[in-house]
Amino acid sequence: MASFSAALVALLLASCAVAAAATTFDVGDGHGWQTGVDYTAWTSDKTFAVGDKLVFNYTRKAHTVTEVNDSGYSACSGANSLSNDDSGATTVTLTMAGVHYFICDVTGHCPNGMKLTVTVTVAGGSTTGGTVPTGASGVSRGPAVSAAVAAAEGALVALALFS
Repeated sequence: MASFSAALVALLLASCAVAAAATTFDVGDGHGWQTGVDYTAWTSDKTFAVGDKLVFNYTRKAHTVTEVNDSGYSACSGANSLSNDDSGATTVTLTMAGVHYFICDVTGHCPNGMKLTVTVTVAGGSTTGGTVPTGASGVSRGPAVSAAVAAAEGALVALALFS
């Protein structure tokens, strides 16, 4: 029973460490997700890591948050989107390292600047000094596990083996 309690405490601590490390970003800050905002400037002083959240606030049905690959981003096309939402309050959890692309798929909005590129590092990483490799589509498909979660898993395995 003591080993189960220790394992539970280790898992809880690891979960808290990961949750505490995550940052929530309000896309566009006070401007929200709309035309006329320079999202390149908005991302310029930010570092995004796996586990962080992007909160898009916008007028419901007037805009979309559409995740696309690099070619969809360049063409301002959501035809082959990875996800799409027009609810007015979209939260995206960044679950993979790599470059992520978001556009508004309403006609004319993306060409008028309603597009966002976010480079995501593994939790605890840094975006300075280089780029994060991406898959052929421009969106990373590989899993990304934070160091805290990996350490917690290792501790749980050790506890299970030596209890």
